[in-house]
Amino acid sequence: MKKAIYTLAFIGTLYSCKTTQTQKEDQPVIASIDLVNIDEDKVSVNIDPDRFTTKNTTFYIPKTVPGTYSTDNYGKFIENFKAIAYDGSELEFEKLDDNSWFVSNAKELDKVSYQVNDTYDIEGEEGVFSPSGTNIEAGKNFMLNLHGFVGYFENEKEEAYRLLVKRPQGLIPGTALSKTVTASTSMEFKEDIYSLDRYFEVIDNPIMYAKPDTTSFMVEGMEVLINVYSPNKKYTSESIKPGIEEMIIAQKRFLGEVDNTGKYAILLYLSDSETQDARGFGALEHHTSTVVVLPEAMQPEQLQKTMTDVVSHEFFHILTPLNVHSKEVHYFDYNDPKMSQHLWMYEGVTEYFANLFQINQELIEKQDFYDRISEKIKSAQQFDDTMPFTEMSKNILEEPYKKSYYNVYQKGALIGMALDIRLRELSDGKMGILDLMKALSDKYGMDKPFTDDQLFEDIIALTYPEIRTFLETYISGSTPIPYREFFEKVGLEESEIQVNTGYFIKGQTPYIDGDPASKELFFRENIEFNSFLKKLGVKGGDIIKSVNEEKYNILNVYNLIMTAESWKEGEKVNFVVMRDGEKLELSTTASQPTDSELTLTEKDLPESSEEVKLRNAWLKG
Repeated sequence: MKKAIYTLAFIGTLYSCKTTQTQKEDQPVIASIDLVNIDEDKVSVNIDPDRFTTKNTTFYIPKTVPGTYSTDNYGKFIENFKAIAYDGSELEFEKLDDNSWFVSNAKELDKVSYQVNDTYDIEGEEGVFSPSGTNIEAGKNFMLNLHGFVGYFENEKEEAYRLLVKRPQGLIPGTALSKTVTASTSMEFKEDIYSLDRYFEVIDNPIMYAKPDTTSFMVEGMEVLINVYSPNKKYTSESIKPGIEEMIIAQKRFLGEVDNTGKYAILLYLSDSETQDARGFGALEHHTSTVVVLPEAMQPEQLQKTMTDVVSHEFFHILTPLNVHSKEVHYFDYNDPKMSQHLWMYEGVTEYFANLFQINQELIEKQDFYDRISEKIKSAQQFDDTMPFTEMSKNILEEPYKKSYYNVYQKGALIGMALDIRLRELSDGKMGILDLMKALSDKYGMDKPFTDDQLFEDIIALTYPEIRTFLETYISGSTPIPYREFFEKVGLEESEIQVNTGYFIKGQTPYIDGDPASKELFFRENIEFNSFLKKLGVKGGDIIKSVNEEKYNILNVYNLIMTAESWKEGEKVNFVVMRDGEKLELSTTASQPTDSELTLTEKDLPESSEEVKLRNAWLKG
C-alpha cells in the first residue's frame, strides 16, 4: 500500500472545486466518509455528484444487495439527511421510504450529507446478516460494507466514484482495493483515496479499518491478504494464515487456469460474546474479497474448520455469480431487485465445489465427503422437494419461497452433484461440472451477463443433448432427484447408522433456530431430533426461555451451544420452554446425543468396474 504526503490545502483545492460552481468535465461522484469525528456512535458521510441538468433527482441507499437474497433496508440506519445547495443553504426534500430521498430542485443541489448508524451494536441487528452489516467502534474498528454508508443518485449507478475515507492514524484499511493515494493531513488522521469505475465497484469492495493485524501470501500469482480483528487478541492474522494458505493453494489447484484474480482479501471480524456485538455468523462474497464474521470464543480447531468451509465457499464465487451471471445480477437494481432463476448455480454449485475440492485435493477422507452429502440430503428433505428451483429462485424475496432459501445450500449443492455425475457419465469421465463452469466463464465472464432464460440452452450447447432432460426435470421441473440412482452409477449404497451429535447442532445442521424480530430461540419443526432432545421431550416450535436458569435468545445462542458442550454425563439439565403459549419445565440428564442417519458407503466392486471408474473421475477429475 503506497503512501504519499499531501498538504491539507492541496487536498482542499483538488477535491472541493465543485463548490465554486466551476464545471468540471467527467467529475466523479465524490463520497466522503469521516471515521475520525464520531458523533454518538455515528459516522458522517457526504455524497457530492456532478452538477445536475435534470429538474429533480432521487438519492438512494440500497434496499437489497447482491449475495444476500434478502430485503435489509440499509436506509433505516441513516439519520439527519440534508440536501445542500451550492450557496450552503439547505434544500427541501421528501423522504419517500426507508431508502430514498426526493430532491425537487436538483439543479441547485451541491451534495447530500447524513449520518450512519452501525448494525452490529443494535439488538438483533435489525435482521441484517452480520457479514453484510456495519460496525462503528471509534478508534478500534470500522466494518465498512459500503452499501451501508454510500448511496447513489437516480440514473447515476454507472458514474465513476471517488471514495475519500478520513481515518485515525492508528487504524489501517483491510481491502482488496488499491488506494490512489494516502494523504497525511495531520498527526491524528490520514485520508485514503480510492477511485472506482461505477457504484457496483463501491459496494463490491468492503473495507475493514482496524489496528494493524494483517498478513499475506502469494499463490500462483495471486496475492492473498488476511486482515483480522480480534477484540480480545485471541487470534491474529498469523495464527489464521496456515489453514487459509493450505486451503487457497488447494482451491487454486482445483480451479486450474479459470481464476484470473490478482488480489484477494479476507476480512475476518471476530465477535465478542460478552458485549453487544455481531451475531449473524458466516460470510459474504465479493469479486475479490470476503467478509467473515465468527465468534471469537471458538476453539482454534473449530475456527480453522469453519474458516475452511465458509471461506472456501465464498472464494468459489469467483466462478459464479462473479464470472457467470445473468443480467439481473449484472445490472442489479438495489431498490427494486429483479431476481435471477439460477440460485441453484450461484449458491448451490458453489457450495458443492466447496465440498468437492476438499476430497479432490485430499484435505478430507472420502467418507467425510460422503457423510456431508448424506447430511445435505437429510436437510433438503425438510423442504418441499417438488418446488421447482428456478421458480423458488426467481421469487426468493417473497413468501413462501424465501423460507426455502437455506435449501439452496442443501438441494442446490445436490443438484450440482447429480449434474456432475451425469456429465461424467455422458463423457466417459472426461467432463464434469467444473469443466462446464469454465466453459461458461469463457463464453461470458465478469463483464458479459447472460439472459436468464437462455442459460439452459447454453449449457446444453456446451455439453450434451441429454442434459436437457436433467435440467428440465430436476431444476425447472417438480420431480425430486432420485439420489439412489445417481449413487448406483458411482458404486455407492445407502445404509443407516447411529452418529454422535452436539446437543443443539448436528454437523452443519442446527436443531434450533431464531427469530430476528423477537430474538427468540426455538426448536425447528419438521426435523428429527437427536436422542437427548427426544429424551428431554421437546417439540418443534418450542421457544427456549432458559436452560439451567440462564436466559437465552439469539444474542447469546453461541454461549448456550458452548455451555452445553461442557455438560457432564448424568448432570441434570433443566429447560423452560413456551409451547402454544404455555410455560413448560422440561428436565433430563446430560448424555452423549446420537442421531440416526443414512450414510453412503462404497460397494465392494473391482477397480476395473465402470462404477469405480466413474467414481474416480467424479471425485478426482
